[in-house]
This record gives sequence, C-alpha cells and structure tokens, in this order.
Amino acid sequence: MNLKNSPPFILDILPETFQHLTTVYSKHEDRINVLDENEYFRIFLDNLNKKCKQAIKLFKEGKEKMFDETSTYRRNLTKLSLVFSHMLSELKAIFPNGVFAADNFRITKSDAADFWKNAFGDKTIVPWRYFRQSLHQVHPISSGLEAMALKSTIDLTCNDYISNFEFDVFIRLFQPWGSLLKNWQILAVTHPGYVAFLTYDEVKARLFKYISKPGSYVFRLSCTRLGQWAIGYVTPDGNILQTIPQNKSLCQALLDGFREGFYRYPDGRNVNPDLTLAVTSMPEDHIRVTQEQYELYCEMGSTFQLCKICAENDKDIRIEPCGHLLCTPCLNAWQDTEGQGCPFCRAEIKGTEQVVVDPFDPKGVTLQRQNLKNLSACNLSNLLNEDKNSHNHANNNCLPIETVSKISLDRDSNLDENDNENCFEDPSSWVESLNTQSSALIIITVITSNLNNLFHLRPFHRENHHQQSPQSIVAQ
Repeated sequence: MNLKNSPPFILDILPETFQHLTTVYSKHEDRINVLDENEYFRIFLDNLNKKCKQAIKLFKEGKEKMFDETSTYRRNLTKLSLVFSHMLSELKAIFPNGVFAADNFRITKSDAADFWKNAFGDKTIVPWRYFRQSLHQVHPISSGLEAMALKSTIDLTCNDYISNFEFDVFIRLFQPWGSLLKNWQILAVTHPGYVAFLTYDEVKARLFKYISKPGSYVFRLSCTRLGQWAIGYVTPDGNILQTIPQNKSLCQALLDGFREGFYRYPDGRNVNPDLTLAVTSMPEDHIRVTQEQYELYCEMGSTFQLCKICAENDKDIRIEPCGHLLCTPCLNAWQDTEGQGCPFCRAEIKGTEQVVVDPFDPKGVTLQRQNLKNLSACNLSNLLNEDKNSHNHANNNCLPIETVSKISLDRDSNLDENDNENCFEDPSSWVESLNTQSSALIIITVITSNLNNLFHLRPFHRENHHQQSPQSIVAQ
C-alpha cells in the first residue's frame, strides 16, 4: 500500500492504543467496575470499536483501490488514521500512566477552565448538543451551519461528544477566550490557507503544484502536537518546509511570515488576508506585584519582575498551565536546546502568554538592581518558589541554558520520546512479516477482538442528559 512511515502511521497508532488500554486495565484489574462506571472510558471504547469496524469495512470495500493514493478509499483511510491518532492522544491525557486524571487534567487557559467548570462541573466529557448550548450562552453561534462547521473543528475524535481535552486543544488553537469564535472564523472558516484533516505528507503533495511560486503556504493542526499549528510553505529555492510556530499565535506567525516573504500566497492564491486587526485585539495581561512579593525580593536584593534564569531581562512571558514566569529570550534558548517542559517544574508547556509585570513601588521610587549576577545559587533556588503568578508548584529546579544554534522544525515530532514497546510479542518482526495492507487489517481485527475480551465490552447506551435549555438556542 506504500503507507508513509510518518505521523499518523496506523501500524504504530493502533498497537500503541491497545498497549495503553492494557496499562489502564492493569491499574484497575482488581476494581474493573470503576472503569465500567467511568463515563469517558465507556464512550471511548464504544467509539474505538466503531472506528475499528469502520476501518475493516473500508478495507473490504476498497480492495485494490486502497493501493491508489489518490482514491477516495485511501483518503478516508488517512482521515481515519488521524482520528485514531487524536483518540490516542486524548486517552493518554485523560488516563496518564493508566490512571484516570479526573480533576488533575488542567485546561490551559484559566478563563476557559472557569467556563468548563461552571457549565459542566467535574465532567470529563459531555454530549455535543449540551456543549453547544452552553457555549452559545457565552459565545453566540449564529446559525445551524456555523454550528456544524464548529463541530467539525472541535470534535477531533468524531464521536458527537466533546471532552475537556478536545476543548483545551480548541482553546489553544483559537485563543484568546474573549474572541474565540471570531478567531476561529478568521482562521478556520474564511482563511484560504487552512486545510483540515491533512497530514504532513499530504501538505507536501498539495504544495508541490506551487513549487514554482515561492511564498505559497497552507496551515493545519499538528497531529503530533495537538493544540499547535503547523505551517507548510514553499521556499525561494523550491523546497517545501513545515514549521511549528513557537511562543506566538498563528495570526502573529502568519503576519511575521508575510513581512519576511515566507507566507504570501495561501494555497497558491494571490490574495492574502490581512490579520493585523486579529493580532492587535490581543492585549497583554498585566501582573501586579503584591507588597509581600516586593518585600521578599527586596530582602534578597532582587525584584519580582526580574527573570531568575538570566538575571538581566524582565519577565515578559507566562508558561501555561503551570504559570511560571521568565523572559522570552530564556524560553527560546531553553526550547532551542530541546528542553522538555517548563525549565522550572518540567510540566508540559501547553501554551504561553505575553505578560507585563507591573512593579510594586508605593513611594514612586524604582528599586535599583545591584549585584544581581552575584546572587548565590542557594538564593536563586529559594526565589523559584515565589516565581509564579498565583500558582503553587514544587520542584522548581532551574537548569542552566546553553546557547546553541536555532533549529527549524520542518516536520511534526512527538514531545515525549516514543515507546517502541507495544502489546504484541516481538512486534517489529511480526509486522514486517506481513504486507502493509494485511498488517493494518489484521491489527484492527485483533484489537477489536481483544477489546471485547479485555473489558467485556457490551453495547454502550448513550445517557440522556436532561438539561435545561438556554433561553436562546440556535436552529438545529
């Protein structure tokens, strides 16, 4: 079938999914009833079972057309592979290390997290209809067609439910919260450069027809870094590169790329939308230093607003969701060294936000910075516990940042190292002994069979949610 061994690769995704389900089972082996009562897990298994059957049907109906990379059957297989990939990412986030995260799963943006808690309480997943009604009360949805388009963007697992994981991904893509649907309309509805459910290889194939038109570009959701964008573009020397913008919104990245001549022709078209207003409508968040923080840092001979990594620049960026503050050059240098997670607490970096720290100065006198570079390592480590804005985190161990040349991300890569083990004995030799079409079909069939044996899967009955409808509901 000439399947590309690049994300999303179905021959890797399905065994890894089954391996994680096995881990979940091992953590609940003596209390399997807990899993049976878990609403999210029941919905996930039901959806996985349906998607596996859908894939089997696709192989049976497609037959020799599955070998044709331009056929509808092959395109549907690629989309299914993306859905399986999204499902695996969601499962790992909701059941990290096989244990249900519950309230420990944190929605990156605080205002979006408040909305979810107020609307759905401690639920991990809600029906699309219920989610749509609640969102409509805060961000009005103008029509049924708009609601359908919104669902196709946010429902990554295509199961008619919205999980807090999917909601978090959507928020990170189209932030800030105040202009959420406006940004979604600008980027995913009206922008000619947006391509949905396309893979790395498909983007390269799409841009190849514009190889003689440097500056042609498209953008898509990264399939390995959900919540981030991937931009593919044609370079002046006729190459096709793909990059993931770091520490800036997509609107800002597209504007910067336009000025630099990289992103000029969305999907080869001559008219490029002006996103200036979308960027200027995102004000920086101001952080006010409290008197307690001011006094503490005065005793240490420092200031709260000073970056504790370089001791030169003021903090101007907040890591989310952990909330640690530092300066942009230090964060860029840390990420250029391929540092994993926050440099202070190692928590996953799901997003960043530009901030301005307003110093506390009751007498109108600015504290002069003296001998900051002579601060001892012990003093710096003590400062780290106070180096956040309204967040409590432990284990704030700062690593020195080394200067290295900046790398360009030209394709998706996983944030975490891949675990090559899966649920099959000697998986590499087992898969290599089969042709790729048989491999995919057999893996799907085996997993579907084992799901029933492992979890005693029975038909899932959708729960009826009797919720009071909001006063104004858009048309169905």
